[in-house]
Amino acid sequence: MFLPNWLKHYQKEQLNGDLIAGIIVAVVLVPQSMAYGLLAGLPPEVALYSSVLPLLLYAAFGSSRTLAVGPVGLMSLMTGATLIEMGVTNANEMVSTAHTLALLIGVILLLMRLARLGSIINFLSHPVISGFVSASAIIIALSQMKHIFGLDIPRGLPAYQTFYQFISQIQHSNLAATVIGISSLILLWAFKTPLVKFLHKINISEGATQFISKSGPLAAVSISTFGVYFLNLNAQHQVSIIGKIPAGLPELILPNLDPSLIKELLPYAILIALIGYLESVSIAKSMASQKRQKIDSNKELIGLGTANIASAISGGYPVAGGFGRSMVNFTAGANSPLASVITACLVGLTLLALTPLFFFLPKAALGAIIVLAVLPLIDAHTLKHAWTYDRTDAFSLLVTFFTVLIIDVESGIIAGVIISIGLYLHRSSQPHIAIVGQVGNTEHYRNIDRHNVKIDQQILAMRVDENLYFANTNFLEDTVMRLVADNKAINHIVLICSSISVIDTSGLESLDNILYRLNKANVKLHLAEIKGPVMDKLRGTDFLNNLGEKSVFLSTHQAMLALKVEN
Repeated sequence: MFLPNWLKHYQKEQLNGDLIAGIIVAVVLVPQSMAYGLLAGLPPEVALYSSVLPLLLYAAFGSSRTLAVGPVGLMSLMTGATLIEMGVTNANEMVSTAHTLALLIGVILLLMRLARLGSIINFLSHPVISGFVSASAIIIALSQMKHIFGLDIPRGLPAYQTFYQFISQIQHSNLAATVIGISSLILLWAFKTPLVKFLHKINISEGATQFISKSGPLAAVSISTFGVYFLNLNAQHQVSIIGKIPAGLPELILPNLDPSLIKELLPYAILIALIGYLESVSIAKSMASQKRQKIDSNKELIGLGTANIASAISGGYPVAGGFGRSMVNFTAGANSPLASVITACLVGLTLLALTPLFFFLPKAALGAIIVLAVLPLIDAHTLKHAWTYDRTDAFSLLVTFFTVLIIDVESGIIAGVIISIGLYLHRSSQPHIAIVGQVGNTEHYRNIDRHNVKIDQQILAMRVDENLYFANTNFLEDTVMRLVADNKAINHIVLICSSISVIDTSGLESLDNILYRLNKANVKLHLAEIKGPVMDKLRGTDFLNNLGEKSVFLSTHQAMLALKVEN
């Protein structure tokens, strides 16, 4: 019988923390899920369906003990943007397309696992991810202004157009909706630091404080719903409400597998799958490091892949690990994925018995919940740090940030990937090359520009601090020949390879050219401190045969001693 590893080794001492965390996350998840469904342009029940079976599947196959999977802002934003770009406007068609999108994302993540592509998270730099997430958070917050103020602003506009529409229409705000929205924002804020400080002041237990402080979304939903119902605000003041949510657990379905739909959705699905995976693993690793736990990136592909497939077949839409809920889960004391199982059961209970209570829930309150949930994702600290440490990283962050804001999320992601790769190629195409000399009478050799060292005018010892590959071979070749041309006394060049782990075919060809050109100039080439795997690949090549293994030295000092004797 299949049992997850965490369940095989589960200890009863962990139950109390998991139970409390599961309840607290459920309190946060129910209103937040409906809010994110609103962001995606989907009925609230679709978001609630995405909060049951996916949680169970991730608990079975994921590697994080505290990651809270479900509807999240970024995935909801991208799902809504996909539906808009495809021109899907019919409500039933939007829901059906969202099911298929979740299925494709799940399949893509599982295929990535088969190809062992878990390490793909390393291909986007942290500044690029920060710029992307920060801009997305602003877009999400702006998109909710129409609900908070009761305005009629079209979905899917670029951020600057949404902002312009908001400023243009602000004088036509629905007063009742605005009062609900602003009051909900204040209430949600008050449930954070101010309430926590007050509860600590009157000596409320930590467990009770945790539960009460995380109940802000539930309080905002409850109070605003009662207000709309008792004051009849939906009829008398046109306050937009959620309306009827079908009761009952999600039924298992087969998503639409029309080949033309799949072909149209595939590019979006690949992009959303990558972003959802990057977001989830980043969050999971951040929390795991605090408890000295490990995250298996490839296992995360299985967990998130099966969660998305589960969402698709149970009437939901794409899911991922959410930052806010995961932090709630973590700080509430979750010890294992059992907390998520408890959360899923409570959401299921809500679907069975409590959905009629949400009929008069105003969209203004849900908009406030989204705004307070995404504001912490706006990351000014990374920009400040990158600006003071490395302006090129700050530049990549800003380009990604403004591309997402001005154009769209997909273009921002593509720009971020291109910039990340471009910066790597730029940095590695002009590697640091140090001319070194002997430190006193030791066997240590250091950069002549940084240390007081001894050099031999006839022997040039140079260290290349980068792998040799197609992007930097011309730079190395030009540098070597320039140094030889500038110093006629040089008879030997020692290429120190201590920092070289890879030499590709272009690098090998460049070494051949350097050897040939140096021979023509009556200068001998030698290698020192070359790594074993690199030497294994060089053996049998024309380059090493022409160079001669006697010109390969174990250390720089050994090379210098031998060449001084030769001179």
